Amino acid sequence: MKNFAAIDFETANGNHSSVCAVGMVIVREGQINEKWYRLIRPTPNYYWDWFTKEIHGIKYEDTVNEPPFPEVWGKLVPHLAGLPLVAHNSSFDERCLRSVHEAYAMDYPDYEFHCTYQAARHVFRNELPNHRLPAVALRCGYNLTQHHHALADAEACAVIAIHVFPN
Repeated sequence: MKNFAAIDFETANGNHSSVCAVGMVIVREGQINEKWYRLIRPTPNYYWDWFTKEIHGIKYEDTVNEPPFPEVWGKLVPHLAGLPLVAHNSSFDERCLRSVHEAYAMDYPDYEFHCTYQAARHVFRNELPNHRLPAVALRCGYNLTQHHHALADAEACAVIAIHVFPN
């Protein structure tokens, strides 16, 4: 796979529609071509303080004046035209994308998702202590120093996908 969009969502609380950040990396011909990062005012708009502090650090104050998902997604969609989506543990990111589309009554166009977590488990088997994003990224030459920053995670995912998906 030479052309794809690696994507990562962060959420504000336990609701999958509460997307508060998105990172997206466009890969064309096996090379990182574009990078996008946006904070988003989540729906529902509340934060689990312990959760966000421990995971990604985004707070209500950071997103209260940010645009809602439909506005942000509307700017990203043209860059996704014809591209499959790739995510590490893609079931989470796909669930977020479906849920936030549903929360805003937006049509969901059945995006094609591929999972770098599953692919890494197959490719690297017992070579790694685990197949979490930081470990797999490091094996593929990307030192993920800002884990749970949506853009850093999307970029790590893109690097992994370049290594684990056949061309």
